[in-house]
Amino acid sequence: MRNEGWKSLMDEVSLFCAKHDILVPNMEEFYIPEKSKRRPSSVTYSHHLRVELFYTVIDLQFQKLNSRFDVVSGNLLLGMASLNPVNSFANFDKKRIMTLAKYYPDEFGELKLRDLSHQLDTFILHMKHGDPRFSDLKGIGDLAKALVEANLVEAYSLVKLTLILPVATATVERASHP
Repeated sequence: MRNEGWKSLMDEVSLFCAKHDILVPNMEEFYIPEKSKRRPSSVTYSHHLRVELFYTVIDLQFQKLNSRFDVVSGNLLLGMASLNPVNSFANFDKKRIMTLAKYYPDEFGELKLRDLSHQLDTFILHMKHGDPRFSDLKGIGDLAKALVEANLVEAYSLVKLTLILPVATATVERASHP
């Protein structure tokens, strides 16, 4: 299915280019730089577009994102993403969640961090292999609702706290900086 969609898209692009007299290079031919119309380089068009252009643009976007978020903000975002239930908790990362909790020392002292670690171990086993109500969740909001409906809020109280704290912090920060 994925290849069919890709082929259909490529067909559309090819038709558009043909209609507007846009040259579409053979991706396996050697790339000819604009500066040197006669001398081909040692890389194919495919390599040039993928490595020299696409990866460069991705790198620039990555640098821009890194300059906008400090380490703490990045860790908070990664910690929250680690609790995202989409695709059966595919992004679950206990280490990142523990890092997230450490940013809240008033809420997570040494004992609570230890308890959170144990809760996370149980939590992920329960979520991935237990109750079917947790199998097709679309986001953290759905996870919170499912925890309430399954009467598991108390059993995973520290996990719930890691879900709530970053949102509450962001809300307070937004309200105090109009």
